[in-house]
Amino acid sequence: MILKVQDKFGVQSLGYPGDFNYREFYRDIGYDADYDYIKPYIAKNGARVNTGIKYHRITGKTEFKDYYNVQWAKDSAEKQAGHFLDSRVNQINELEKFMDTPPIVVCPYDAELYGHWWYEGPYWLYILFKKIYYDDCNFKLITPSEYIDKFPCMQISSPCRSSWGANGYSEVWLNSTNDYVHKHLHVAGDRMCELAHLFPNAKGLKKKALNQCVRELLLAQSSDWLFIITNGTMVDYAKKRIKDHIGRFTALYNQIKNDKINEDFLKDISTKDKIFPDIDYMIYY
Repeated sequence: MILKVQDKFGVQSLGYPGDFNYREFYRDIGYDADYDYIKPYIAKNGARVNTGIKYHRITGKTEFKDYYNVQWAKDSAEKQAGHFLDSRVNQINELEKFMDTPPIVVCPYDAELYGHWWYEGPYWLYILFKKIYYDDCNFKLITPSEYIDKFPCMQISSPCRSSWGANGYSEVWLNSTNDYVHKHLHVAGDRMCELAHLFPNAKGLKKKALNQCVRELLLAQSSDWLFIITNGTMVDYAKKRIKDHIGRFTALYNQIKNDKINEDFLKDISTKDKIFPDIDYMIYY
């Protein structure tokens, strides 16, 4: 939903999260504060990092940033929640003229937006849900699966590939800066399926190694690494994480195939990468 929003100074911005009254994500005292003052609170090697403490609002499309005003931010969120609700009411009024069943409007958003990039996002959701509950509107909240249960006969369609990334496609995660990664991810994915088919009933140490292979694969596949490389932030770290996880996966793959699992190596990386404790490698079967 794109909306021109006017701030206290009459300046306009596009999109709800871009409202000039909202907190500026990219201004953080980890970078703004005097180095001697902030040094005890940043990285151990002395590199400036985000602290999460941000004093400024978006203000406008310039480097100048005014101080954040909580009430102005709340006012913007409340107005935008009302606009969003009115827009959905009007949308549904138009759609139902052409439908035999009640229309459903699906609103998928990246959860990371709320509270992270858009600090006021959770408050916007809170106000929106209150308005839906208390105001006179022509719809109720429902999940897609609940709607299908109520109205199982519907048109099936295949949406075009798209994303929330720049220009709506996949170029953030596949471009000349990071395309080299994909061949390694594809090989590792194929190898994981191979292992699952070779050892469908693994027990003990071999099962632990297979499950750890899955963890390393999933960590290597994290879209954040490619995103970081594209945007040029902490690039060396992102590349190292990809290399580490692919390297650990490959080492385990060879050990499992040769029936020579190094228990010390497995214990070490299992301690470092212990995400998804209940994962089952057979999901790749």
